[in-house]
Order: sequence, then structure tokens, then C-alpha cells
Amino acid sequence: MKLEKVRNIGISAHIDSGKTTLSERILFYTGRIHKIEEVRGDGDGATMDHMELEQERGITITSAATSVEYKDHAINLIDTPGHVDFTVEVERSLRVLDGAVLVLCAVGGVQSQSITVDRQMKRYSVPRLAFINKMDRTGSNPRRVVEQLREKLGADAFLMQIPIGIEDNFRGVVDLIEMVAYTFEGDQGEKVVTSDIPDDLKDEAEEQRMHMLDSLSNYSDEVMELLLSEEEVPKDMIYRVTRDAVLNGATPVYMGTAFKNKGVQPLLDAVTQYLPSPLDREVKGRDPSDEEKRIDLKPDPEAPFVGMAFKIVDDPFGQLTFMRIYQGTIEKGGTYVNQRTGRKERFSRIVRMHSDKREEIDKATAGDIIAVMGIDSASGDTYSIERDFCTLESMFVPEPVIKIAVTPTSRSDGDKMGKALQRFRKEDPTFRVETDEETNEILISGMGELHLEVYIERIRREYGVEIEVGAPKVSYRESPTKIVEFNYKHKKQTGGSGQYAHIVGKLSPIESDSEDSFEFEDHVVGGRIPKQYIPAIQKGFVDSLGKGPVAEYPVVGTRIDLDDGSYHEVDSSEKAFYTAAQGCFREYFKQASPKLLEPIMNVEIECPEDFQGTVVGDVIRRRGVMTSTDVVDGNSIIQAEIPLAETFGYATDLRSMTQGQGSFSMELAKYSQVPSNIQEEIIAAKKEMLAAAK
Repeated sequence: MKLEKVRNIGISAHIDSGKTTLSERILFYTGRIHKIEEVRGDGDGATMDHMELEQERGITITSAATSVEYKDHAINLIDTPGHVDFTVEVERSLRVLDGAVLVLCAVGGVQSQSITVDRQMKRYSVPRLAFINKMDRTGSNPRRVVEQLREKLGADAFLMQIPIGIEDNFRGVVDLIEMVAYTFEGDQGEKVVTSDIPDDLKDEAEEQRMHMLDSLSNYSDEVMELLLSEEEVPKDMIYRVTRDAVLNGATPVYMGTAFKNKGVQPLLDAVTQYLPSPLDREVKGRDPSDEEKRIDLKPDPEAPFVGMAFKIVDDPFGQLTFMRIYQGTIEKGGTYVNQRTGRKERFSRIVRMHSDKREEIDKATAGDIIAVMGIDSASGDTYSIERDFCTLESMFVPEPVIKIAVTPTSRSDGDKMGKALQRFRKEDPTFRVETDEETNEILISGMGELHLEVYIERIRREYGVEIEVGAPKVSYRESPTKIVEFNYKHKKQTGGSGQYAHIVGKLSPIESDSEDSFEFEDHVVGGRIPKQYIPAIQKGFVDSLGKGPVAEYPVVGTRIDLDDGSYHEVDSSEKAFYTAAQGCFREYFKQASPKLLEPIMNVEIECPEDFQGTVVGDVIRRRGVMTSTDVVDGNSIIQAEIPLAETFGYATDLRSMTQGQGSFSMELAKYSQVPSNIQEEIIAAKKEMLAAAK
């Protein structure tokens, strides 16, 4: 297949706009499958949603890849998830694709996820077409959707078709270039019937055609001149200019209803006519020896091989690495070098994927999207022919926002759970695993509650491990608030040599909440305590800081001044002074009116201006303090400081407050004093927990 006939495209959209249903129709009309299955229904579930969980919930969780042929073009197609929690799947797919189809619901129009996907497409400058789906739904309004594309996404969007009938009466579309009507007949709409434009639509078609040509004239002086002199624009020129316009950022809009099998074939024609082939895309790599230097990669099968591993799936047969080849050729059994690790790896099997089925191939060339079995790589790695040849810019990975504790219900399942967590961490860069040093719990963090819920469900199903999910935990700190003078004697006399140590000084708070904010000063003079015992005293205090006397949280912000003391010629020892320091700390720290400190998060919230009042009110209810608010293009940006304990479940709450359009990011700002009524609750809860653990 010649490279100009190859299309690597993704289908992305807001959740429930019908991406997977559209993919299913594309597979059917290109002869890849012979029976259409629905996403939700009694059948086997859509081909591209091959995970059991996806079929049950009727949502796409992982992006699936397939290859089809249509009118002598090869199309590599990736169906991506719509939900914000699986944003990395869309991110990594768009990173390696040449073009995309943005699917919009004819009723919902541009929704919050459409905005996120649009941002991702722009980040990787991916040319696209828009497809308004669900034209048969009550309330569908393609004109409004085009207006929203222009207003909300700033897209240069224009209709390439107008509908014949609307809602229940939607029968087909009028093509504004050819000026003919297309209707779809046969059981599955497989027959595209071309006829004259119905009389009642002729004026509207003429008017919309002028709109389309007007938009295209921005991309071509020739079209502009012909329009100004009121001459006819030749069809072949329109096709050529539309392709240029798409490559330069325009968004032509098509429409149909995938579920009712109408309008999919003209969209496929547009994909082959207007979306770029690998030859049209400029790809640059970095020279590892000189970060500033860029290497132009050409989709030439003869050039040295460069490819990017963009997605990793561990399955029962080993690791499957999805790879986009940008330059050169790979062959089965060949050896290639991972640019990140510098390791040589043998590509023993190369497969072309069709959802979860695979077809073995002997070689793959520039422009292909394939999968390699059995190599050890991470998401975003570049492979090449030799060491330090070229690296490709990795994709953008957002920081996780939510953490929960997980423990297997039976001890014997610990290993299995560990394996599962390792696997998911490798597959998904937004999924993190860590062990809390204080509570010894395993914490998993991710993009949202649904994200973690899906992984927990997958561990239960795929590994047969039952898991208990704890509420997310907060790591508090203890700190003194006033100066206390201490005078502590440690005496022990039990046959043989006894123990004796005496220390005098003061314990005071210092302004600091960092992990190691402890100061120790020795002011002892005249040998009242011999010098060799001083380090033991300091160590005794330091070792007491791990668990404070209030609720066994780490102690911060404390200073000890050692002023005086006494010792015994026979009974004093390092051990005696060490024990004295620990006893002194336990007794006197309680007298320093200790307070609990809690982590305060810096939270940045973005939401449409209309919801600002509700969101701000909710922040205050969570003991939050507003630091700034700003409005940019109708979007409100709110900066606030909120205690970590009050942010659990926030992702879900924010979405419901803002009709799914709000997003937020947060990071640790500082530790601050807990209000006394809440401090009492925390201490009581901790005591209960410790009592239960005994």
C-alpha cells in the first residue's frame, strides 16, 4: 500500500456521543466485520469494547486499535474513551495519530469532554473532521452544534452537508460540493443512493454552499477571486482546497446517525479525501547528544528505523507494546534499541491488531501502527536502529488527584495484588502506587474516583483478588505551642550498677513544619554533664519525634535547649541519658499545649462563570480560603487553599455542581493548625483505631 493511501485516525468525543457505535459501523462498511453489535444490548457488545467491564458499563475504558481498508485506502483506527478519568488513553492515542474525527452529539453539542479532547488535539496539532452524530434524536440541531464549535472551541467549523429531514424523519444528507442527495437503504444502510436534492431544500443548500465556499476562501486566493467575480468554483478545486484547509486547522462538519446506519460512508470518503497521510505530517525527533537539535523524520521505509511505544498492555501471553513507526522498517526477529534504557531488544513477533484479536505480520514500515510482543518497554519510549540515535518528545501526563488505601482481604492474595498493581502502573502513567511509611498501607492514586474504581474492579476480576478499599487517609503532624521548662531525673536502682541521668532545660516551638524541623542546642558548662553523654541525649529526643504523645503522629517544629543537669560517677551511662531524654519528652511535650497540624492543599478550580457562586460557596463550606478568582473567556479560575481532609470525593462533587464542566488540580501548600473541635474528633478517632488494632 502506498503511503499516500494510509490514514492513521482516532475517534474521540465526550462520553456517550456514540464513538464506539460509529467505529462499529466503520468496521462493518469496510468489510472488517459481518454483523453489527451494539454497545448496549443483548448481543456480544461492540467489537472495539472488548473488555468485559466495558461491555457491562457500556463505556470505553482503553483505546482499541484496528485496521480496515476502504476504497483502496488503508485506515488504522483507534477508538478512544470519552471519560475524563481515562484522559491518558486519548492523550497517547492523539500523540501518534495523523488525523482525528471529533464526534459530537446533535443534541448535547460541545460538552465538557469535547473541550478537553479539543485541547488535546491542539496540543499535538492533529487535523480533524467533525461528525455530528445522533441526528435522529429529538431536539437535534446541527446548526447550533456548528455555532458551539466556533464559539466554545474557537474552531473554524463549517457544514459540508445539510440534513434531509430531522429527528425521526432524518433520511439522509445533501452533499454541498456535489450538490446531490444521499440516502441510505438496505437493512444496514449499506446502499448509498444518490438522487437530486429535494425541491424544498434547494434554496437552503445553495445558501449553505456559499457559506462553505466563503469559509474555504480564507485558505485559497483562487477561491476568493472566483467568488468575488461571481464565477463558478470547480469541484476539483473545492476538494483540493478543503484538504489544504483541514491540514491548516479548519474543521469541516459532517452529520448522520451511526445507530440508524446513516451518514457513515460519506464520512469515510471525507477521511480518505481530506485527512493527512503520514507524508503530510511533519515529525521531529530530538538528538540525544544535543537537546536543542531537531531531527526531521521522514516516512521513508528505507531510512533508519524510529518508532514510538505509545501504549502498553500486559496480557496472559506477555507484554504487548503498541508502536507507531515514523521512519524506516522493522522486521520480525530484528534487534532494535530502546533509546531510554540503551538496551537492545529482539522483536520476535509483530502483529497487526484488530481490537483484541491479532494477525501476525513479518514486517512493518513507516506510517504503520502495529504491536510488538514480548519486549520490555514503558509508555512513551522511543525505539531506533542504534543507541542515542533519536528520541521523540514524550506525551503530556497529568498529575493524579486522588489517593485511596487498598488491602487484600486475605494475606495470601498480597502477591497477586502486587503483581496487578505493578502491571497497571506500567500500562497507565497516570496510575501511581506507593506505600505510606507512617501507616504502612498501600496507596493508589489516579485521575478520579471512576479511574480507581475500574482498576479495583479489574484486580477483582482479572486476578481474583478481593480488596478492601479504605477511606483516603490524611497524614497529620503534632507541634508544641508554648515554651515549657523541664527538669527530669531518671533513676533506677536494681542490684548491681544502677542507672542515673538528670537533665534540665526548655522545650519551645519553632516556626517550621518541614519533616525534619527539630533543633537541639547544648548550653551545659563546667562538665555538669560529661560531653560523651550529650549525643545520647540528642538521639533520645530525636527518636521520640516519630510518634507524638497526642495521637501518635510525627512531631515537627520543636526546639530543645539543654541548660544543665547532673550525673553519677558509677550509675550514669549513655543508655541512662538516652532513656532520660525519651521520658522527659513524653512527660513535658504534653504540657506545651500541643496542637495538630493538617496538610493544606493549593487547589486551582476551573469552571464556567455561571457556576462560580456555587463553587465558591462549596469551597468555604469545606473550610477553604479563597486566594484569588479570575475570569478568562467566560471561564472562572478559582485559587483556594483547602484542607486535604475536606477534598475527598471532590472530583465527583465538582462535576455534579458544574454539570460536568469543572476541573481542578491540587498540590500540597503547607501544614496548618487544625481547629480545636476537629482536633478532638481526630484524636478520638485515632484512639479508637489504635484500640481496635491491639
